[in-house]
Amino acid sequence: MGEPAVAEHDTITAPLDGADSPRPAADSARPATKRSIRIGDNSYPLFLPSIRDPRLHVASVTITIHVLGQLGLNFRLSVPQILAAVLTTAIIDVVTKFRSSSAFVWPASAMLTGSGIALILRVPGTPDDHWTTHKWYVFAGVAAFAMLTKHVIRYRGSHLFNPSNVALVVAFLVLGSTRAEPLDFWWAPLNAWMITAYAVIIVGGLLITRRLRLLAMAGTFWITLTVGIGILAASGHCITARWSFTPVCGLDFWRIIVTSPEIMIFLFFMITDPKTVPAGRVGRVMFGFLVAVTSVLLMAPQTTEFGSKVALLGGLVLVCAFRPVLDRLVPEPGADDDRLRAFAATLVTGGSPDGGLLRRSARVGLLVAAVAAVGVGTVAAGTSARGVLGADTDEVIGRVPHDIDPSTFPTISVDQGVLDWDHAISGEGAQQIVLTLAENLELETQALLRDDDEILTAVDHGDRLDDMRARLREAQAAGITVVERYVIDDVHVTLLVPFGRQDGLSLGLETTGTVTEETYDADGTLMRRASSEFATTFVLRRATGGRWLNVDQLPLGTSS
Repeated sequence: MGEPAVAEHDTITAPLDGADSPRPAADSARPATKRSIRIGDNSYPLFLPSIRDPRLHVASVTITIHVLGQLGLNFRLSVPQILAAVLTTAIIDVVTKFRSSSAFVWPASAMLTGSGIALILRVPGTPDDHWTTHKWYVFAGVAAFAMLTKHVIRYRGSHLFNPSNVALVVAFLVLGSTRAEPLDFWWAPLNAWMITAYAVIIVGGLLITRRLRLLAMAGTFWITLTVGIGILAASGHCITARWSFTPVCGLDFWRIIVTSPEIMIFLFFMITDPKTVPAGRVGRVMFGFLVAVTSVLLMAPQTTEFGSKVALLGGLVLVCAFRPVLDRLVPEPGADDDRLRAFAATLVTGGSPDGGLLRRSARVGLLVAAVAAVGVGTVAAGTSARGVLGADTDEVIGRVPHDIDPSTFPTISVDQGVLDWDHAISGEGAQQIVLTLAENLELETQALLRDDDEILTAVDHGDRLDDMRARLREAQAAGITVVERYVIDDVHVTLLVPFGRQDGLSLGLETTGTVTEETYDADGTLMRRASSEFATTFVLRRATGGRWLNVDQLPLGTSS
């Protein structure tokens, strides 16, 4: 987010008064009645935003989203964390402006920066508690860095980068996904809370960007991003995401990205910072186009939601850095050719209305070739994120017996959180998943006894696969194989939402029963057997898009 309305207390951006560049004075930025604060013998001016200040309108949108996040969208974000970011930016801004002007100025823009950081930043491990102070200092530190970039990295008398945007990108790259991560692309199922959030973001965003004359830029960004993500989706692009049981691929990938509330916030309230975009009409449209193209190219090689989100934010950082060059390439604000139609004609004719047909054709050909090159580059860059789905494992699984006796089928209960997420995981759906767990456990036993790594690959993934492969190597080295045979009595199916990882939504099968541990020598002769009761949580996920796979084993009661 940053400063999507007016910039400083003594200037107002062009779109609000119809000019093409900032102009002084500001009845809309300063109150009609002058106020002051007396400290000792001295009196200092106090400037508060007027009701017409667009920053208040933006703040009303972000505050509403924060409230919805706390009440109904289950944002893993606490009130102290939000306040840490907002108060840090506010204090720094008030102190900085007081030192330069000996006046107290309401830090409207700075508070938007802090609010935007809190809206997008998440710290892994934050408890589900509205009032936790868990690692509040991370929010304060990122907010302070945002203000530092605002005052240190300057261009034409203003900040070059959107403060919250560049601070978030640096935080994610430096801290990594285990210490900091962005808010998900997909917040929640389309319920009343999400419909309300969409309405607030879209209606508020349209009204504000229209007033600021930035709607064309926002629209150009979204249309270009939609086309670019469509090219990626058609090429078979996939990412893993914590809110999905399976890799997000193809049409689902395209739909999730282009309709994401995060994308809406980005296009309405982050790229639309008037101080960090060109002042002219053509420049702004080109800016939106370049941000979308750059973001798509950066997102193309990413295989996780974390990487994709950082790439999206990084696109704006790079184009902001390129802005001094862009300003030289586009028409001057208010010039005769600062109109899209005139600029397009100039690109084709080279500024000469009577330019030859051959010359015009050549320019059109170059434009078409440039667009095609971007499309080809997008597909090529996405090679590493293509084809992550696993091969058919039926043949491997069919090699060994793994039938489960129906008479041993356990009692099954399903947590309401699972049903809220996917109502199909109930009744026969839940029974099929538990049956798959039982088959996977038996197939793990067969893999160890047969010294067959391929069987493990067919039924395990992630940490579970690593653990089972380690046991296979130990058995090969020692000549002794230890296996477990489970008799499951009860299963309670829960939802496991990982925090600090991007490896997908999982089911936790809280399981109790009896386990028999068997030890075999190198010739396959049973040496000893011992039975005991067990209670554990088996974690399953459709990590490759097909069969439910064992991905971990946790202590009973683990929730995330």
